[in-house]
Amino acid sequence: MDTWMRFMSSDGGIVFGRVESGYLHEYESLDQPVPTGAVLSTRALTPLAPCAPGKVIALWNNYHALAAKLDKPVPTHPLFLLKPADSVIGAGEPIRRPLSYTGKIVYEGELGIVIGRRCRDASVAEAGDAIFGYTIVNDVTAADLLNESPHFPQWCRAKGFDTFCCIGPAIVSGFEWRHARLVTTLDGVERQNYPLADMVFSPAEQVSLISQDLTLEPGDVIACGTSLGVGSIRDGATVSITIDAIGTLSNTLRAARADTVAQVRSNETTNAV
Repeated sequence: MDTWMRFMSSDGGIVFGRVESGYLHEYESLDQPVPTGAVLSTRALTPLAPCAPGKVIALWNNYHALAAKLDKPVPTHPLFLLKPADSVIGAGEPIRRPLSYTGKIVYEGELGIVIGRRCRDASVAEAGDAIFGYTIVNDVTAADLLNESPHFPQWCRAKGFDTFCCIGPAIVSGFEWRHARLVTTLDGVERQNYPLADMVFSPAEQVSLISQDLTLEPGDVIACGTSLGVGSIRDGATVSITIDAIGTLSNTLRAARADTVAQVRSNETTNAV
């Protein structure tokens, strides 16, 4: 297995490469994994989300245990929504509560598939070859917005706020997902602990079937869906999601600043007059 990360250097540039023993062996890019020959100490670098996806495809109802609990039929094709690129943050970065939203914010610990090459109408075998590696995703949701309108479920709005897609800390190629578990803790208390093998669609099946709907580009991420144990995050609480061999993705929910919220509400009142 190889571990891949993305960093910001001291001069503001972005570097990507294979990490080993505290050093980054730089490569051209994720879609052109050609070594540049540069070797940098990670202590002098600032970690970022390990990739910069053009889109994140987030699955719903992709675990047998959760489907059974919700009394939902197992889907015959992946059920998914899109999260925007601006929603992506890396490990250690704060999840920011939207200024105008005071409701429930929910975590969802998920395995993430990182695409390594352009993929369209791929067979399962071709799809497997298109997977660069695997990462961890926290698919954050403003839960009260989902059914705010009785006429239109607002999946993209509820899941698409800036900072609502935590990805990291690394991408691992050669990861054997069938024998791994995902564990989520909230302020150190275990909330999720489930086997990745319980997925309805395997990663290669997900890539193949989704590629029949839209083109997958290098760096795009598929969040494989979550299982039992989803819950809400209090302001100031830290969610940590661990998959052995990939690492731990930790992010803290930051409350909206009171003075900024007051100004937003004042502006809304003024505009309504």
